[in-house]
Amino acid sequence: MPTPLDRLIDLPQAALGVRAARQQQLASNIANADTPHYKARDIEFKEALQTAVGGSMARGPVELARTSSRHLEARGSSAFDSATKYRTETQSSVDGNTVDMDVERAAFAENTVQYEALITFINGRLRTMQQAIQGQ
Repeated sequence: MPTPLDRLIDLPQAALGVRAARQQQLASNIANADTPHYKARDIEFKEALQTAVGGSMARGPVELARTSSRHLEARGSSAFDSATKYRTETQSSVDGNTVDMDVERAAFAENTVQYEALITFINGRLRTMQQAIQGQ
């Protein structure tokens, strides 16, 4: 059962998880800038945060039925799959790649700033809770 102190950082913690997942997706786009037929993707922050706060992250990944002991275990399913969308193509490419490095770099930098702001916010909340507990 979550305590009132836990509830103070639940939303920022979920937002931090979404920002981290988005950072990984943007880094993947940048890394695949020269991969033929790679389609750039991005995570819709609002939709992913609603998914995270709604509790679907807490339930964990969907388990697949295994009818044989020799079946491999399913791994790698992301909690943000429903919020991951393909980015609209800004300029056409001969090899079918939709990564626009200017867009990706700008999104990466913006997400980094927002991630760091969330960390600063969470640190402030934790510092405030510590001061309240110590009676200062």
